[in-house]
Amino acid sequence: MSRQRRRDTAPEVALRRELHRRGLRFYVDRAPLPGVRRRADLVFPRRRVAVYVDGCFWHWCPLHATDPKNNAEWWADKLAGNVKRDRDTDSRLAAAGWTVIRVWEHEDPMTAATRVAEALTPPATPPPESPAGSPLDDSDTD
Repeated sequence: MSRQRRRDTAPEVALRRELHRRGLRFYVDRAPLPGVRRRADLVFPRRRVAVYVDGCFWHWCPLHATDPKNNAEWWADKLAGNVKRDRDTDSRLAAAGWTVIRVWEHEDPMTAATRVAEALTPPATPPPESPAGSPLDDSDTD
């Protein structure tokens, strides 16, 4: 496990390239919350968005997860712990006002970049309503 890359994996680099091509700038391999020893793959601190690129094996992808045959009980506990930590991280960040985006390693980088870009776009605000009795208020018209 010590030989597994923690950052700069091929899916992560592909996503970073596409986001950078779209003009988005971000921090790489950074802890979004101070004091919490969990690092996001990409962080947009001003927008409070954290992006995680999860490996299908290590995070039990519903489409591609495999169960190792050797030492199966240990691996099941290990991988279940990874998923539990992921959910805990998501809830901690959400409680702190962050948006968490999880991208599977098998996802198309263009599609994933679109999801990230949409999360970074502020929601459209509706036009302000005019106060009653103002010249713009047409509720009294006959």
